[in-house]
Amino acid sequence: MAAEHVIVTSTTDEEAKARDLAAKVIDANLGACAQVVGPVTSVYRWEGTVQTDQEWRVEIKTTADRVAELTEKIKSLHSYDLPEVIATPIEGGSAEYLNWLVEETRG
Repeated sequence: MAAEHVIVTSTTDEEAKARDLAAKVIDANLGACAQVVGPVTSVYRWEGTVQTDQEWRVEIKTTADRVAELTEKIKSLHSYDLPEVIATPIEGGSAEYLNWLVEETRG
C-alpha cells in the first residue's frame, strides 16, 4: 500500500530563499506546512568534485497526489541546476493532523 502522506525535502543555499520557497508552495496549496531547518552542512559530489556547503533544508508536508505538481513548482522556483526534491512516506501519525494536512492541500 502506498503512503497517502509524504514529506518532500529540498535544500537551498540561503535562508531567505528557503523561506520564500516554503511560503510559495504553501500559498499554492501544494503543502500544508513547511519547516525551514538550518543551516546544515552538505557534502556532495558535483561535476566530479567533492563540495562542502552550508544549506537550508525545506521540509514540506503534503499528500502523495500533490508530489508531482510540488516537484515541478520547486524546480521552477529554485536557483540550483539540479535541486534536491525527495519524497519520504509518512507511515503514521495523528489522524487529526493528517486529516488537516489533506484539507490544506485541497484549497
